[in-house]
Amino acid sequence: MSSAIAKPSKPTAEEIYDQLERILASEEFHSPERGRKFLQFIISEALAGRSEFLKAFTIANEVFGRQVNFDAQNDPVVRIEAGRVRRALERYYLIAGQADEVTITIPKGGYRPCFEYAHNVPTPSLAAPQFDLAPAIERHRDTGPLHSLGQSFGRPQLSTTLTLGTALLLAAASLYIVLPQALSGWHQNPSGASPTEAAEPRVIVESFEDEGSANAASDIARGLRDEIIGKLAKFDDIVVVADASKAEQPSPNAYGLQGNVQLDGPRLRLVARLVRQSDGAVIWANNYDADLRAQSKLEILTGAAEEIASTVAEPYGAVFQADTDALARHPQSGDADAYACRLAYYSYRRSMNAQTHNTARDCLQRATELFPKSAASWALLSLTYLDEMRFRYKLGTSSTDETLELAASAAERAASLAPNDARVLEALMQVSFFRNDVDKALQAGAAAYAMNPNDTEVAGEYGLRLAMSGKWQSGCELISSAVNKNAGPKGYYEVGMALCALMRNDVRAAELWSRMSDLEYNPTHHLVLLAILGTAGKTADARQEREWLNAHASGLMKNIRKEVSLRLQRPEDQEAFFKGLRAAGVAIEPAADTGK
Repeated sequence: MSSAIAKPSKPTAEEIYDQLERILASEEFHSPERGRKFLQFIISEALAGRSEFLKAFTIANEVFGRQVNFDAQNDPVVRIEAGRVRRALERYYLIAGQADEVTITIPKGGYRPCFEYAHNVPTPSLAAPQFDLAPAIERHRDTGPLHSLGQSFGRPQLSTTLTLGTALLLAAASLYIVLPQALSGWHQNPSGASPTEAAEPRVIVESFEDEGSANAASDIARGLRDEIIGKLAKFDDIVVVADASKAEQPSPNAYGLQGNVQLDGPRLRLVARLVRQSDGAVIWANNYDADLRAQSKLEILTGAAEEIASTVAEPYGAVFQADTDALARHPQSGDADAYACRLAYYSYRRSMNAQTHNTARDCLQRATELFPKSAASWALLSLTYLDEMRFRYKLGTSSTDETLELAASAAERAASLAPNDARVLEALMQVSFFRNDVDKALQAGAAAYAMNPNDTEVAGEYGLRLAMSGKWQSGCELISSAVNKNAGPKGYYEVGMALCALMRNDVRAAELWSRMSDLEYNPTHHLVLLAILGTAGKTADARQEREWLNAHASGLMKNIRKEVSLRLQRPEDQEAFFKGLRAAGVAIEPAADTGK
């Protein structure tokens, strides 16, 4: 008696792609070209393990060509198209697809497609493999290696691997599925208890006082407070307290946000200040003046709330700058908490030297051991590992593929814990970009920006990745916005503005921006200035920059093509940069021959 091989409970990727082709080829699938692109995009993203990026903002950018200022509330294009495709699928299955084995649907309330067999056959479940990565971290403390755990598989590879066990392969193909289980036993607390992250900074938004016309000023004060609470709540790195009566006793990382509204006819002044509760010290204060005849009340309150929230709660903002030195003074102690290690990270990014880098890395490594569910610690640890590659000529570190894989593993661990955290998505974006997975990088960046467009670090870093992938207009708009909001570290985003100007052939602006950047932050900033000076024909200044680079970053000068291609993705952008370097007297090695 022969026994049949039970089919998996879910369709394989190969079967899903075949079904998609069958649907698109059918005359009964009534959908225009943009609807077809929408369906293809969400299916390919789901099969690549990136379902969490299927948000209106991401789809609008990738499928419909909307810019970074897309607002899903005011532009329902994605929602409308999703409804049309749902109805087209329903028609197809009612008329032409009644006998099809695989069904594809888009459940209402989201954009993640669902794949099912028309007649499901239950099968025994296959356990995902378990990995113990603790030894890798231990090795990295001395030598740095952590080998890649897996990769995403595209359709061409599936036909030869599905026979090895479809369910197991698809689990391994998606890092979002494997890594939560693979890392679940990593560095458990020796006590056996589930450790919790140390208290994040708390911002208590107090009632704003009002002066002037009683009703009008009072309404504005209440509206401003509500707007500020809404904007602050988008920052994952702080806890926002709306009811001061329920706030805990004063602590070093608890702050009160207070202020008042002054109304004199059409003239309006908004006053805000941040006060440290432990000692009453005013950490930050500012005034905002407006004219009700020139702007609507809503525009004024929204703009002021966005600026206040960004200034207070962004990574280099008032809250995190207030006690960085005090709280990060002893990060080497065994009881260092995750918040102190975050501050050590931001302190390192401001100073950018080998000592502060090692301090931040060691602290974050311990934080992930003590608080393995701290997504923020994993995300910042990922960025710290990544810096060993992208800033190696400043930090004096040696870069290896294994270091990059270690950064990727930490980012994936963070994503498994908090897939909708803007800081986590930022780490995933950065790692994916430097692994040359630009599509995944930009999708993560779009998702992060959609989560909190007021986070200037997220906006600025996403802008840099957009620009350097060739989307200069939208990317440079975001970089410019970050610079206008004084995003930190100081001088970091100015080099992005210099590249933006260079790529639009505005050499004078490019040089101005480049000289405004922090040239000590990274030797590649000097390389940008050198390319600009070469383009401008300023040979004497170019020679001075070239001599500095040869003296302080000789390794960079020997690997210029590799370093530039890591950052500028398009060959035409690379050549525009190399043209300036050649004009500055730099010999650029020829591109590798890819014809063999």
